[in-house]
Amino acid sequence: MVNESKITMTIDACGLQCPGPIVQVYKAMNTMENGDILEAKASDPGFMKDIKSWSEKTGNTLLNVQKEGKVITAHIQKGTNIKVTQTGYDVKDTKNGTTIVVFSQDLDKAIAAFIIASGAKSMGKNVSLFFTFWGLNILRRPKKVRVKKSFIEKMFGRMMPRGTEKLPISNMNMAGMGPIMIKSIMKKKNVDSLRTLMASAQDMGVKIIACAMSMDIMGIKAEELIDGVEIAGVATYLGDTVDSNHNLFI
Repeated sequence: MVNESKITMTIDACGLQCPGPIVQVYKAMNTMENGDILEAKASDPGFMKDIKSWSEKTGNTLLNVQKEGKVITAHIQKGTNIKVTQTGYDVKDTKNGTTIVVFSQDLDKAIAAFIIASGAKSMGKNVSLFFTFWGLNILRRPKKVRVKKSFIEKMFGRMMPRGTEKLPISNMNMAGMGPIMIKSIMKKKNVDSLRTLMASAQDMGVKIIACAMSMDIMGIKAEELIDGVEIAGVATYLGDTVDSNHNLFI
């Protein structure tokens, strides 16, 4: 165990589900100096292994990790041999990026995309989410925005879900009952809603890109998208992919 007098900061992430505890560790470490020691407590079972991987990949030192009852306590010392940038830690890999193409508008797949994105960002990755075709509906504002559209564009808009609260799920949708059930379960299990996951990812610096070509085809205007979304083409996505060591398609 680490002497309590040597602990610089303590965070309590108990009750948070993945990637919550790691995100809290990431944010806390960004405020600390090299050599400082962070004590992190979490109840998420995955935290035991996650904190080991996170410490290794970000160049920090995991002093110890142990579990008492349901609470996992880890002590991490901020490394002294890493380079810190404005966006976070430079990890050991030459290519330090993660790119995710979000093609689907399914609620469960969108949640997975943002959980992975937040986890990758907390490990020091430069993360880009490229939303194309049906995935653009995730980025739509929940309330109707008055914009000039053609007849076909209006028809598309009426048939597609508007924002996170209207998304279906990939299995057992059951005429809209499925999303209600999964949201209820997420709330009981203390899993962040998709809207919260999106806001957290943006706060962390995850880049959210809307495909300009897909927007044009589907009649989605820039004014209909949530704040903080970049509109770009495939060249921007491919440019980010070149600097990444893995790419996902959801």
